[in-house]
Amino acid sequence: MANIDQFTSSIETGYTFEGATITLGGAVLDGNPIKGLHIKAPLRMFNRHGLIAGATGTGKTKTLQALAESLAANGVSTLMMDIKGDLSGISQKGTDNPKIQERASKTGIDWTPTQFTTEFLSISKEKGVRMRATISEFGPVLLSKILELNDTQAGLVSMVFKYCDDKGLPLLDIKDFRKTLQYISNEAKKEVEDAYGLVSTSSVGAVMRKLLEIEEQGAEMFFGEKSFDVEDLVRLDENGRGIINILRLSDIQSKPKLFSTFMLCLLAEVYEKFPERGDKENPELVIFIDEAHLIFDEASKALSDQIETIIKLIRSKGVGIFFCTQTPTDVPDAVLSQLGMKIQHALRAFTPKDRDAIKKTSENYPVTDFYKADELLTNLGIGEALVTVLSEKGIPTPLAHTMMIAPRTRMDVITNDELSANVNASALVKKYNEELDRESAFEMLNAKLQEASAQAEEEKAAVEEEKEEKKAIGGKAEKSTFQKVAESKVTQIVVKEVTRGLLGVLGFKSTTSRRKKTGLFGF
Repeated sequence: MANIDQFTSSIETGYTFEGATITLGGAVLDGNPIKGLHIKAPLRMFNRHGLIAGATGTGKTKTLQALAESLAANGVSTLMMDIKGDLSGISQKGTDNPKIQERASKTGIDWTPTQFTTEFLSISKEKGVRMRATISEFGPVLLSKILELNDTQAGLVSMVFKYCDDKGLPLLDIKDFRKTLQYISNEAKKEVEDAYGLVSTSSVGAVMRKLLEIEEQGAEMFFGEKSFDVEDLVRLDENGRGIINILRLSDIQSKPKLFSTFMLCLLAEVYEKFPERGDKENPELVIFIDEAHLIFDEASKALSDQIETIIKLIRSKGVGIFFCTQTPTDVPDAVLSQLGMKIQHALRAFTPKDRDAIKKTSENYPVTDFYKADELLTNLGIGEALVTVLSEKGIPTPLAHTMMIAPRTRMDVITNDELSANVNASALVKKYNEELDRESAFEMLNAKLQEASAQAEEEKAAVEEEKEEKKAIGGKAEKSTFQKVAESKVTQIVVKEVTRGLLGVLGFKSTTSRRKKTGLFGF
């Protein structure tokens, strides 16, 4: 058995901080929680990002829930991606039970049922505040990355944006972008090529097909107005506590491209709009991404690189991002290296490959004399985890086997009636759920084409009318060119003279012939 005094001293030294902290749970040694020895994380370091990993059923979701509650209690708003639909209970008070009281007793951490202000959000047909973004807000570079276009195709996208800027055509949704693309490759092709360069028909077709891919996953629900203002994610309630924003994504599991598109747009928007904060006592916003592998599984290299870049830079905006997944290998190494807090729940070893993965995972944690991390990872109970965080100086804390605190809110889904009541009472629903389809590129170009078509019809009708008027003059049909020439005075004179000449010749021959026949020559 490890020396309990040495262990206690190590944990107390490693997990004592000057500023505000969030309690994660109680320290465990040799399978026994040490009452009153708590594992904490500095509040100011939550913008250094984190990882919550573990096999299915090991307690990851409850850890997410408890972290969001603690942050809200400290005046920090959160955004949680609810892929499985089991985070909705955070909007209701928890229910006491013997297991919760047993955990509280073992760790020495009080448990009180609590309710937090919650907003339900949606990017699909799920109930909640609609989150949308316009095509213009994406911009040509980000849109090209999402569509996974090559340089030539990306150049065409930039041309579309430039043309719309110059012509005052708003790009709000996918139909605006598609209509403009069709217009510059057909009716306005010569005008565009004179001003901006050649329009490749093959590139137009490729971009159209890429648009269809994301449309089939429901992107038309996401692109449009009214555009969501990310500043609404950092509101506080009337008690000064952070608001927990839950994005309902239970119908997005089969649409990973839409999910990664949304996440990249959201992170880019947050980075662009939030001011530089530096190192403040409290983070501005913490984003929890459950089932994080959905972002990266379908992401191209360009998209992954963009996410990696934003992860590196967004910290300075006071924003922390936590990835929740089954194994750390679900997250790219470049992103994984940026994560300061690691909460590792149990892993299961069923194959040699699993055992190799567990060994590699254990090697990424601080060395400790108190645990054999690779063995402990397969023996952790539900709601237990190996934890290491960053100190206020940015130094990893000692690895600690931790019995995580229980959520103070409901650890179950809410009913449809409870969900409807929450959504109906939301001020953001009234702000964002009105369907808007104001005049934009699609309507403007259609109107222009209709005007051109109407003008062409008018010109055609005018020509036909002129013909009819000429036919009606004198009640006679208009003479053909041949008739006009034949009836002219010059023609008549020429014909008359030719006729005279011909008749003269004919008359001479007839007289001579008759004379020969009758013998009138006198010979």
